[in-house]
Amino acid sequence: MTGPILIFDSGVGGLSVAHALRYAYPAAAFCYACDNAWLPYGVRQDTELTARIVAVCLAAVRACQPSVLVVACNTASTLALEQLRAALTIPVVGTVPAIKPAAHLSTSRHIALLATSATLRRPYTQTLIDSFASDCCITRVAADGLVVEAERWLGGYPPSQMRLNAILTPLWQAARDTPPMDTVVLGCTHFPLMLPWLEALSPVALNWVDSGAAIARRVGQVSETFNLGHHDNRSFTTATAESLCAGLADYGFAPPELLHLKN
Repeated sequence: MTGPILIFDSGVGGLSVAHALRYAYPAAAFCYACDNAWLPYGVRQDTELTARIVAVCLAAVRACQPSVLVVACNTASTLALEQLRAALTIPVVGTVPAIKPAAHLSTSRHIALLATSATLRRPYTQTLIDSFASDCCITRVAADGLVVEAERWLGGYPPSQMRLNAILTPLWQAARDTPPMDTVVLGCTHFPLMLPWLEALSPVALNWVDSGAAIARRVGQVSETFNLGHHDNRSFTTATAESLCAGLADYGFAPPELLHLKN
């Protein structure tokens, strides 16, 4: 099937993945869909959230007729990839924290996993650590507030240095440990959007690793039928989101259309 690359997230975090995909495939067309009506996903019950993710993704697929679906959300990937792959005939690419490349980068063998509370408690996260970073010290930092800051920033409100430092205090402490933490896994797609502020606030130079490049490589492996030469990049939301128009435009997307879900 020839069509755009569809990127789905609960909010604006998937725009960091859109950036990586556009860098890898500059001639491809894209659609972006976010379930802002249900944000944040971390407070939802798993069963109802899984059904919701499937419903929103199927509605987005109907709306933009993509060649591949990228689930640019760790929570959605852990809950609904199996159901989405069963329901769709196009490839579905998920997202996992970049623990494997982080382990390759770290020289101190002390890594921080900066993620949402939901991602930190998922069994698959521990499986990734056991598989790829079993010889590393892992500092887990729950940073749900960083999701809020990213959403606010894309809505036109600059991040607060005071709020960011409060959220990231455990990270800065780990950088002063023995051995010092030298590599940070950005375990939520919202977090790369905040990288300029993270780098500016960090007391030491750190390796910051996200999943964007790996997702882009995987998309190229599963689909080579992107709709090239068509640049009317559409976006969809599940609730009115005028505040997101400017942020979406910065990433090359048209003003959001309201996505209609089937009852």
